[in-house]
Amino acid sequence: MGGGGKHREKDRAAAHPKQDSNSRPATQQGTVTQSLVNMGEMLPAQEAAKIYHTNYVRNARAIGVLWAIFTICFAIITVVVFIQPYWIGDSVNTPQAGYFGLFHYCIGNALTSELICKGSALDFGSIPSGAFKTAMFFVGVSMLLIVGSMVSFSLFFFCNAGSVYKICAWMQLASSVCMVMGCMIYPDGWDSEEVKRMCGQRTDKYTLGNCTVRWAYILAIISILDALILSFLAFVLGNRQDKLLPEDFQVEGKGTSSNIGNRKSVKAWASCRSHSYFSTSTSNRPHGFSL
Repeated sequence: MGGGGKHREKDRAAAHPKQDSNSRPATQQGTVTQSLVNMGEMLPAQEAAKIYHTNYVRNARAIGVLWAIFTICFAIITVVVFIQPYWIGDSVNTPQAGYFGLFHYCIGNALTSELICKGSALDFGSIPSGAFKTAMFFVGVSMLLIVGSMVSFSLFFFCNAGSVYKICAWMQLASSVCMVMGCMIYPDGWDSEEVKRMCGQRTDKYTLGNCTVRWAYILAIISILDALILSFLAFVLGNRQDKLLPEDFQVEGKGTSSNIGNRKSVKAWASCRSHSYFSTSTSNRPHGFSL
């Protein structure tokens, strides 16, 4: 009887072998992964787009705000540089006191030492040099372009953000090029008679003689680097905005999107979710569940 009972237990064990504990997690893992992917396929395309959009806004908002602030600062700098007549000026060795800007200049009287000011942006005939006129034109265009870039901020309420960023980027890049042209052409007019009267006869093109470079000219040169950095940031922000949504995705209410492109995006999201699930620490898993 005892021997028969042992044989029956062995037969029962052979008929119902124990399930390998290491094989269960793999099956459960595949089941959970498939369910998450299926859940991702069931998500609407607009829901996936919102997830991507939220992630983009969180990462790019600070850069966009800084870009807008420095764009306003650059616009103020260009206006100051254009108006202020302190591009070059006198020194302790100059025969006369005075200073020159793009169009406005003042030179001291030899007898009374009183400054006599001339020049107007609306009167080209009063500008002492053709090079000064050309430099004024380029700096003025630079100022108008950057002001136009600020006005373009209003397009964010009506147009695609990526397109607006790129429009502003091209305007800022063109503004920097115009500022470079103005700064390079301006010294070509230092050989004019009015400049020589203040700076001495040794003054020539790209040679200041006894005069010195003033703060407005230095500020104009610094603003070139500022404009280049701003345009680069605007291009980066614009490209990131374009990559935010699938290629065939369109805004809701303005058309339909491609199901293939949206499904790929949702699958990628679901894959990331499943990967994060299986990366959870062992302590948070049920007893007996191991990878």
